[in-house]
Amino acid sequence: MLLPPDTSQGVADALGYLQHHLQELTERQHVSKSNINSTLAALTMQLQQLTQLVANPPLPLLAIPNTPPPPIPSLLVSLSSTSPMRRTRPKLSCPPDFNRERHNGHTFLNSCSLYIHLAPEQFYDEQERILWALTFFKGGRATKWSENVFHQEVDTGVFPIQTWGDFKQQFRLHFFPANVEADTINGLEGTSYHQGNQTVDDYLDSFQALVSDAGYMDPWTLVVKFRRRLRLGIQNQIATMPYGRPADTDSDAWYRAARRIDQACLANEVFQSMSCSAPSASLRTISA
Repeated sequence: MLLPPDTSQGVADALGYLQHHLQELTERQHVSKSNINSTLAALTMQLQQLTQLVANPPLPLLAIPNTPPPPIPSLLVSLSSTSPMRRTRPKLSCPPDFNRERHNGHTFLNSCSLYIHLAPEQFYDEQERILWALTFFKGGRATKWSENVFHQEVDTGVFPIQTWGDFKQQFRLHFFPANVEADTINGLEGTSYHQGNQTVDDYLDSFQALVSDAGYMDPWTLVVKFRRRLRLGIQNQIATMPYGRPADTDSDAWYRAARRIDQACLANEVFQSMSCSAPSASLRTISA
C-alpha cells in the first residue's frame, strides 16, 4: 500500500500494523474455513456409510460352536470340597396325635409351638398353622371339636379361628384342666405332696412344675414350699449350716444346697455298702 510522501511516520506505522493484523485475520479465516470443510466432509462420509449400512444390512454372524469349559484343576476341586458347607437344620419331629386327654394338652400345645418357632417358613400364614395343628386331632372329643370348627366355617363362610393366639386360647379352654391352678395349690398345701424316697433332682423337677402352674413367684414363698416338703434330714442340714446357709429368700441357693447334700448322702451310702461287703469277702478268701 503506497502512502503520500507527506505522511507522518506515526500514521505510517499505524497503517502498517493494521494491514498486518488484517492479513493474520484473513489467514485464520481461511484455516477455520478449511477445518470446517474437512469436518463436514468427514460427517458426510459417515452419513453415507450409515445409509448404506441401513439399506444393505450385513449377513448374520456364524454361530460359534459351544465348547466345553476347561476342566477345573484338581487343586481347586479339593479346596472347594473342604470349604465349609451350609449348616443344615436338624430334622424336626411332628407333634404327637392328640385325643381328648386334658393332661396331655400342655405337651401337645408346647410341641406345636416349638415346631412353628423352629420352622416358621413352612407356613404361609397363621391359618395354615391352625389347619396343620388340627391334622393331629385324632380320636375322642378332639376330633369332634375339630369337626365343629369346620362346620362353623361351612355355615358362616368364615373360618372361626383367625390367629394362632386365638387357637391357643380356645385350645386351653377346651383341653386344659379346668381348675389346674386351684388343684396345684391344693396339692402344694396338702400333706400328700412331699419328697419321700425321690432324689432331690426328681423332687425339684416336680416341685418347679407345680409352682409354675400355681403361679407362685415370690422367693420367700418358694423357699417355704420347697423346704416344707423336703426330706427332714436334708432340710435340717441346710437350716443348721454354720457357714454359707442360704437365705430364706434365695430359692436357687436352697435348690443347690439340697442337691449337694443329697448327692453327698448318696455317695456315702455307696461307700457304706462297699465297706460292709468287703470284710465278708476277705473272710471267704481266708476260709478257702
